[in-house]
Amino acid sequence: MVASPLADALTGIRVLDLTRLLPGPFLTMVLADMGGDVVKIEDPRVGDYLRAIPPAKGGMSGRFLAVNRGKRSLALDLKNPTARDAFLKMVEQADVIVESFRPGVMAKLGLGYDALAARNPKIIVCSISGFGQTGPYVERAGHDLNYIALAGVLAMGGEAGGAPGMPGVQIADLAGGSLWGATAILGALVGRHRTGKGAHLDISMTEGALSMLTAELGNMDCGARPTRGVETLNGGVAGYSVYPTKDDRYLAVGALEPKFWIALNQAIGRPPNIAEVVGKPAEQAKTRAELAAIFATKTAAEWTEALAVHDCCVEVVVEPLELPDHPLHRAREVFFTIDGGEGVGPIQQVRTPLGAPTNAGPPPRLGQHSRQVLGEYGFTAEQIAALG
Repeated sequence: MVASPLADALTGIRVLDLTRLLPGPFLTMVLADMGGDVVKIEDPRVGDYLRAIPPAKGGMSGRFLAVNRGKRSLALDLKNPTARDAFLKMVEQADVIVESFRPGVMAKLGLGYDALAARNPKIIVCSISGFGQTGPYVERAGHDLNYIALAGVLAMGGEAGGAPGMPGVQIADLAGGSLWGATAILGALVGRHRTGKGAHLDISMTEGALSMLTAELGNMDCGARPTRGVETLNGGVAGYSVYPTKDDRYLAVGALEPKFWIALNQAIGRPPNIAEVVGKPAEQAKTRAELAAIFATKTAAEWTEALAVHDCCVEVVVEPLELPDHPLHRAREVFFTIDGGEGVGPIQQVRTPLGAPTNAGPPPRLGQHSRQVLGEYGFTAEQIAALG
């Protein structure tokens, strides 16, 4: 596998990860992939809740194994004053803290941003929450579905005139929280290099998801009324839609531009008509029905072969189990394997677009690196023993 040009970009950057479940751990995995030294600070009793969610391999959750490579685990009860003081001592030498508690929890623990910055004015604290650190929803609980509902994202998917469609992945968690959080941290690190000052980053997953509607909101500002199932890119156009094949597979058709629409129709033996690209709803429905009838005459494999020589923006919908063997992903080495640790064995990993890590260690067992990490942060053997 070709080494990522960013594999050592964050070498020397110390990250203390207080997060659980998905948004924070995915974010800190991205930092670890770029060479950051990520230490998961976990409650000694339960640790990251993601550890307990089945299915598992060797006693380790598959989801946990997928988003925690290259990290180390330190078991530390932050509700214990001695452990809290130890954490504050670590903060003095750290660069980044990532937390995803409800707003106000860090302050109740005596670890609010002011307390952290007093120990280390250069510290960068990234706080991921559902609705932000301020505002009327600051105390409200939520999950990904709630966040994308309030962001307007959920309303844009589904059949015209019907209910919003359930998303297949966690949009607000990952795109709204993880990726915006990582972007903010990298920006803050660059800013600190210039100013010498740290920052408190307030990452709202709702706002992160809402930002993906930027283009649609621009249309709305010009008088448009964004509606699910009728927009060009969410189901309103026959040339940008999903069609079943003879063998109950699906084709994703994205022939939006005239040249692609012409190529598609020529490929399937249908007379091309440029006017259909911008046809009214009734005309789009008629065109859609004609395309559906044609695509239903061949299997997905047959259509793949027939359309291969035509540049018409059509791809077979790949099921998740098929991804590792897809020729594109194999050629690009998107999937790779690392050692999952004792009792786990080899585990399949997915690299991000930033590239694969060069020497990613296995996802850690709870508290596996406690003594090692504390020693590196300057604690004596006696102090380590006192922390349990």
